[in-house]
Amino acid sequence: MKPHSLLYVISSFFFLPACGQQSLEEKLESIYRHTVPLVQPEQLENWQVSGKELILLDIRSPKEYQVSHLKGAELIDYESFDPGIIAYISKTSTVVVYCSVGYRSERVGEKMKELGFQEVYNLYGGIFQWKNQGNPVVNDKNQPTDSVHAYNRSWGKYLKQGIKIYD
Repeated sequence: MKPHSLLYVISSFFFLPACGQQSLEEKLESIYRHTVPLVQPEQLENWQVSGKELILLDIRSPKEYQVSHLKGAELIDYESFDPGIIAYISKTSTVVVYCSVGYRSERVGEKMKELGFQEVYNLYGGIFQWKNQGNPVVNDKNQPTDSVHAYNRSWGKYLKQGIKIYD
């Protein structure tokens, strides 16, 4: 085998795996139904800074929520979601739902819209994108943390900032 051919073969092993990996944006486009309006992390941050009244709902498991969540977010467990849990929320409130990447939260957002909630938004990219853009999260003691529950190793690869926690 000629030296340049060998170099080509060796370099292929380094570059081919990257070709099969989707970016977070590509992955989100493949899983979102676009049934709930998206709010970009920058926009949510602007709303928070401006003092806009918001209700933040974390649609992950209690274990994920304990590791970290957006400050002020309330836990609504996706697995045990029941409309009665959110009955106290005014249907005219601005509600932002999120999960790890936005899949589970979009499903709950759909249910909320069916229940008559008028202003429900799904955080684009979920807590992963929020953290990837350098935004803060807090732990179950409401203290700043760099840890984020990464759901599982397949999804965890999309979390680029922070400390990944799997258990």
